Amino acid sequence: MANNASALKRIRKTQAQTQRNRAVKSRVKTHRKKVLAALAAGDKAGAEQAYREFASIADKAGRKNVIHKNAAARLKSAMASRLKASS
Repeated sequence: MANNASALKRIRKTQAQTQRNRAVKSRVKTHRKKVLAALAAGDKAGAEQAYREFASIADKAGRKNVIHKNAAARLKSAMASRLKASS
C-alpha cells in the first residue's frame, strides 16, 4: 500500500484514468458491433452511417492514446473493407 500523499494521489488518478479508458474502449467496441450488425442486416445506408460514427470514435481514441493510433487505423481499415465488400 502507498505510504505517502503523492503515491495515494497517483493511485486515485490511475483508477480514474482506467475507468475513463475502459469506457472509451467499450464505446469503440460497441460502435464496431453496430457496423457489423447493420452489414449483417443488409442495411447499406445504416452501415455507412454507423461506420462514420465508428471511424470518428476510433480516431479520437487513437489521438487520446487510449488505443494505439495504428490499431485504430487497422480497425477502420477492416470495417471499410467489409463495408466495400458488402456493396
